[in-house]
Amino acid sequence: MAVPKRRHSKSRARLRRATQGVAAAPIIKCSRCHEPKLSHRVCGNCGTYAGRQVLDVENDTKAGASR
Repeated sequence: MAVPKRRHSKSRARLRRATQGVAAAPIIKCSRCHEPKLSHRVCGNCGTYAGRQVLDVENDTKAGASR
């Protein structure tokens, strides 16, 4: 396995890593309620995913509030 002979300076390493920034997560609108949500996630407002009702949001919020 190859081993570097000399150490890279901090500025050289940081210049190399400057192009490796993290992109923002894609935010889309829910197809049912048109609220913003992360793509490939269940909508927190209406509880749908891919056109199907997955969560009963009304019961989940009531259960969370009583705890």
